[in-house]
Amino acid sequence: MPRSGVSELPLHGGDAPRWLFTRMVKLASAITEVMLDEYGSREVLRRMADPFWFQAYSCVLGFDWHSSGTTTVTCGAMKVAMQAHPEIGVAGGKGGVSRQAPAEISSFAEMNGLSEPKEKRLRYCSRMSAKVDSAALQDGHQLYHHVIIFDLQGNWAVVQQGLSDATGYARRYQWCSEGLGGFLNEPHTGLVGTSMKDVLDMTSCDSTQARTCSVDLVKDGIDHLQSQVVVVEKGQSTLTEWAGERPIKLHMPRDINWTALKRAYEFQPRDYEELISLQGIGPSTVRALALISELMYGTKASWKDPVKYSFAVGGKDGVPYPVDRKAMDRSTELLRAGIEESHTSPSEKLEAIKRLRRLVPPDR
Repeated sequence: MPRSGVSELPLHGGDAPRWLFTRMVKLASAITEVMLDEYGSREVLRRMADPFWFQAYSCVLGFDWHSSGTTTVTCGAMKVAMQAHPEIGVAGGKGGVSRQAPAEISSFAEMNGLSEPKEKRLRYCSRMSAKVDSAALQDGHQLYHHVIIFDLQGNWAVVQQGLSDATGYARRYQWCSEGLGGFLNEPHTGLVGTSMKDVLDMTSCDSTQARTCSVDLVKDGIDHLQSQVVVVEKGQSTLTEWAGERPIKLHMPRDINWTALKRAYEFQPRDYEELISLQGIGPSTVRALALISELMYGTKASWKDPVKYSFAVGGKDGVPYPVDRKAMDRSTELLRAGIEESHTSPSEKLEAIKRLRRLVPPDR
């Protein structure tokens, strides 16, 4: 899956109309049931983590093609729809609901017999994906939406979103457990939003040495770190610049959490993932360690933004045309009828639904 894409996701206020959200839930449930029968739960998670598929899925459900609500409302509809499918769990949501994800994972585990090790791992993955996108990837977007989708085998996908106060645009971050090589080694299956400048990306392969150096600095103690903290304001000129030199300019954050760094030194983290998983190691501390690593050892971190990006029944804002309620209801009805009312085998049901696709004109 591609790691990046470009799509403008402006913040749109207001809630999804009840008449539309109810239909989105029904259609999402029908589509998911087909996918579960055809491919299984892992494919559902893989597709939810694919930025192209997720965008198309939102459009098929009848929501906006480009707004911030594409993420939040689609995930909300998916969460309600999955209550009818115990093979899939959905935890978290928008705002304060996002912080309920761990408790909701535990509740699902208790109700559906998910083992304690899998429950613990899912809670950790939920927390770490959010920590990475708020601290290790510093792109000026504050996370306000976090959803983790998972199955009984412990496979998972994460869809979360942040908002930039400077631009008023949102950015979507997508993850999948399949093929994940770690939380700090270019872990995303997709990053969707408007490209930004001067983004500190500690998840980039180009930041590998900087991550290693950051851990070494912490394990050596904080006394020498405090002596290295020097603030060089952005835009400041020096006499050497007039002579043609281009000095490195570092902007050191003032609000470094020295208490957290002291605890990290006492803990002696094994690697960078373990370091940033510690409480109190936030964006400012991550940034400070990256800059000190560059200043002392020349291990540069990546400052390149990793982000790049169909309507079936219309969109709620009337773009490209108003939602066709009858067409949406009829689509759901056909899917349900094909699944529930047929007395044929599951494979024959799915083949019948596939044949419906051949009746759709090519230009639709």
